[in-house]
Amino acid sequence: MLTDPLFYAVAIPAVILLGLAKGGFAGIGVVAVPLMALVISPVLAASITLPILLVQDVVSVWSFRRTWDKGLLLLMLPAAAVGIFLGWLLAARVSVAAVELSIGLISIAFSLQRLWAERAVKAADAVEAGPARPWLGALCGAAAGFTSQVAHAGGPPFQIYVLPRRLPRDTFIGTSAIFFAAVNWMKVPAYVALGQFTRPVLTTAAVLLPLALASTWAGVWLVRRVPAEGFYKVIYVLLIAVGGKLAYDGAHGLLG
Repeated sequence: MLTDPLFYAVAIPAVILLGLAKGGFAGIGVVAVPLMALVISPVLAASITLPILLVQDVVSVWSFRRTWDKGLLLLMLPAAAVGIFLGWLLAARVSVAAVELSIGLISIAFSLQRLWAERAVKAADAVEAGPARPWLGALCGAAAGFTSQVAHAGGPPFQIYVLPRRLPRDTFIGTSAIFFAAVNWMKVPAYVALGQFTRPVLTTAAVLLPLALASTWAGVWLVRRVPAEGFYKVIYVLLIAVGGKLAYDGAHGLLG
């Protein structure tokens, strides 16, 4: 188990952010691994985080188990599996910084465009859902799997396709919860094969787990008190923030 107080000084807020993300505030959990990576290696940070995510997924899936979109999952999960496999296959050849920069810039542009579209009408409900375009859903699903495997940043590609569908708030959260629970389990074999789940990793994750569960329940409680009509605006703003963080990390990695 890790015992450095500095690690826990950054791990505690990171786990809280993960919990809020799993509770429904999609996207903000992407900063958790980079935050931990300030004091430990990114690989170790990701290895500690994954067991925590698997347990948090149980809470989020259970909380929104009655509200999810079957069609979106059937479309995007098989594609995500392909993306995860490609991410594992190409891990040594793909620049993580380039992936982060491109996903970050696309996320910012997408979110700004959607916020502008919603502002152009008097009521958010007047914004029409975008066309289904299954090919784009499969592409975004594959991108979500790939970026989740390579850079732990699968949220933005998923949201770029699903947010314009304008699902009811709880349906969006439930679909997201099930999708990423499945994606996280798909990533487990790669971590096992690489020998990442060591005793120190698992014991450290176990120490952080009670806080992780409490923050996930807190996220569920809070998100259900955000007015439904304002929920998507909150998510778009969060996606801009996440995109900015990814773009910064990517640019820093390419130029550093």
